[in-house]
Amino acid sequence: MNFKEYQKLAMITLKQFETKSDMVANVGLGLSGECGEVADILKKHLLKTKELDLVHLQEELGDILWYLAEACECFQISLEEVANSNIEKLKKRHPQGFDGYGNREEK
Repeated sequence: MNFKEYQKLAMITLKQFETKSDMVANVGLGLSGECGEVADILKKHLLKTKELDLVHLQEELGDILWYLAEACECFQISLEEVANSNIEKLKKRHPQGFDGYGNREEK
């Protein structure tokens, strides 16, 4: 699945808000909440020596992706544009990190 397809499918589940301000609030608070859940999973793993729950982590990362898609919808940009512009920024910031796609060991 590509970003365009994901954004289209994810937005099928988007609630219709009365105002754009309500949608912006939902985006900001939703992203914050989901990022907090990821942080909590990592905290429990790192500080409470609990086994890392990769299934739960993946679910919460998916929720973050959903809220990113909502943010893009709210501001009329695409996830694909966000991903592409981020890679371009990283290429400028870390040109040695982009000397080839095989330069880092994959896990």
